[in-house]
Amino acid sequence: MIINRTPFRISFSGGGSDLAAFYTQHEGCVLSTAINKYMYLIAHPFAVKDQIQVKYSKTELANAVEEIKHPIIRKVLELLNIKKGIEIASFADISAGTGLGSSSSFTVGVLHCLNSYLNNYVSKDYLAQTACRIEIEELKEPIGKQDQYAAAFGGLNFIQFKQDGTVQVEPIMIGKDRITQLQNNLLMFFTGSTRAAKSILSEQKQNMVADTVKVGNLIRMTELTRELKKILYTGSLDDFGRILHEGWQLKQTLASKISNDEINLLYEKGIREGKALGGKLLGAGGAGYLLFYCSQEFQPALRSAMKELTELRFTFDFNGSNIIFYDNNVNNLSG
Repeated sequence: MIINRTPFRISFSGGGSDLAAFYTQHEGCVLSTAINKYMYLIAHPFAVKDQIQVKYSKTELANAVEEIKHPIIRKVLELLNIKKGIEIASFADISAGTGLGSSSSFTVGVLHCLNSYLNNYVSKDYLAQTACRIEIEELKEPIGKQDQYAAAFGGLNFIQFKQDGTVQVEPIMIGKDRITQLQNNLLMFFTGSTRAAKSILSEQKQNMVADTVKVGNLIRMTELTRELKKILYTGSLDDFGRILHEGWQLKQTLASKISNDEINLLYEKGIREGKALGGKLLGAGGAGYLLFYCSQEFQPALRSAMKELTELRFTFDFNGSNIIFYDNNVNNLSG
């Protein structure tokens, strides 16, 4: 049996610049962190040697890989030439569609788990690159590259998306006390709804080709991302919150459904009554988790302002995708 644990992520700034429609024209960058909320993947020999069983929100029993309906699991089984006799199950700390990168954490986790099942050592860069290829190139999902790298590498990172398609992950190397201070000033609340990001990202992708104003706004967001990186090393962390606010205002211009009246009211209430310095809706937009930067002295007021929402307590994860249980007494199923 193999058990993989892959983290979800929070993206602070630069989301959208990881889309090829943007970074092939202008270098993109994102500042993000993995958090201690996880996707779990389990692989185990299946009792029926000539079948495959897959368990996620549904249960599938298949006689051949091509019969499997879950596209990511099917693609990874095909890639690794696993044809039969395996059971795969997934569990998650948080629901999908909440803006924490769950889909890409799933892809990275499946890749890591099944490679380990075959006793294949794989690097974090392999996991991120291969997950991007499966989701973006093979399955044609209208998504970017940031989530796969955040999930695979873990940690607090400045991630650059080069015009030639390469990706550079630069860990933010700051002291433990400063990491703790940043963590302690971040609060996250669930808005109570989920969404599929495809329509928002598809519109945003089209806008990167056709709308020069929106392209200019995203260029400014990458500039803010670089400012956030500098602040983490030398500046006042309160400025981190203020830049989050400016970035959220810009992000809302990139596509029509990134925010809505209900989310705007909640955000404004967090700023006005909760004394938060800034924040954003996580993920592509439309639903999910609201993140705020708020000094600890004002956090009781923010929690009171958000009392109708569920708070998600979290810390940063620095391990990335990780095998947490490994029993190599398994059959190599590649034949």
